[in-house]
Amino acid sequence: MDNHCNSGQIELTCKTLLLIFIFLSWTSCQKQDAPPRGADYFAQTGNEVQTGGVQIVNVRAGTTTYKIWTKRVGNNPHLKLLLLNGGPGATHEYFECMESFLPKEQIEFIYYDQLGTGNSDHPEDMSLWDLSRFVDELEQVRQALGLNKENFILLGHSWGGILAMEYALKYPDNLKALIISNMMSDAKAYDQYANDVLAKKLPAAIVDTIRQIEAAGDFENPKYMELLMPHFYNQFICRLPMDQWPEPMVRSLGKINQELYVTMQGPSEFGIAGRLETWDRSKDLVDIKVPTLVIGATHDTMDPNHMKWMSEQIPNGTFLLCSSGSHMSMYDDQQVYFSGLIAFITGLSNK
Repeated sequence: MDNHCNSGQIELTCKTLLLIFIFLSWTSCQKQDAPPRGADYFAQTGNEVQTGGVQIVNVRAGTTTYKIWTKRVGNNPHLKLLLLNGGPGATHEYFECMESFLPKEQIEFIYYDQLGTGNSDHPEDMSLWDLSRFVDELEQVRQALGLNKENFILLGHSWGGILAMEYALKYPDNLKALIISNMMSDAKAYDQYANDVLAKKLPAAIVDTIRQIEAAGDFENPKYMELLMPHFYNQFICRLPMDQWPEPMVRSLGKINQELYVTMQGPSEFGIAGRLETWDRSKDLVDIKVPTLVIGATHDTMDPNHMKWMSEQIPNGTFLLCSSGSHMSMYDDQQVYFSGLIAFITGLSNK
């Protein structure tokens, strides 16, 4: 009787273990066959021919239609970051560092070459280099990309920060959040900072020679860039050793539309002298209601104290200081820049 029971128990135990083994093997196979975590981020959308996320947007200016180049990386219906590059006249390419940080956080981002830059059309009509027209262009791009207040995060760097502020003030109901990176809110205040602070950080003889070249309008003089590169750009634009400057940044800056840049910014690096010379939105910051991150840097061309002040004027503003960075702090203070940027974006789900 006991032997019979023991035999039956052994047989039952063996069957149980066999069933457990089969179940575990099946679930293991199921896990291997299941899509990896975050697969939806890389999912293609629609049944059209896939282009790696590139979408050409038709934008009207007056009676003419122009082609604007955009490229989407990732797929997140709740967090869509549209990037506005600086210059004016540079390209989206220096933002390629985003690819090293944002995909793993499931943040969708969109490259965008503004009219006259990069892969977009390059018209020769100088009347197009107008701030209000760029704002109108941005709104047309937003509509074409299907961005709205539930998902649309706008990041403007340098000149892109001017454009971003203007857009936020004109179309506040279209935004989920705003990021102003390395840009002051007042061109005159920037001029004063350039003269009173930046110029005094350079050797007096170097500044005198630079100003003499600028006063003569001799901007093609090779001496001009020979002085600016080590003394100005390497201190205030990107503080990495110049022979180690990131290739995407060098590539982008090498493609600047000089006509666009000079028309709006002016030829000098010490302040703004073009069509943006009198631009000032410092008193209007209080009207920006969406969550806003202002990013400044200790060694920037832009006054970090002014940018901190900006964040305090914006009702829902936050300030991030890149203490080791300059104007391109997404490169020369990269960990601080992206840690703060990601924390702000991912925290939007709680607001």
